[in-house]
Amino acid sequence: MPIYTYRCENCGVQFEKHQSFTDSPLKTCPECRKKTLKKVITPTKIIFKGSGFYATDNKSPSGSSTSTKKTETKSEPETKPTSSEKSE
Repeated sequence: MPIYTYRCENCGVQFEKHQSFTDSPLKTCPECRKKTLKKVITPTKIIFKGSGFYATDNKSPSGSSTSTKKTETKSEPETKPTSSEKSE
């Protein structure tokens, strides 16, 4: 059974509830007894583990090339002052 998160817009209480897919959403707050409950939509993270799933699957959009352009940057060598250039 999935876990749904609810938040009361009146008193601000937030809680989780195990419910079946076929259950109707809750409407009455258990704290203030008003009908101001709203379901909180939270993103879920799905991780596929086991043989047959690869870490590189679906990393790049389908049909795009994987080659990258290299940019050359010229860096000037740093010059360090010699002992004769140092002022006393």
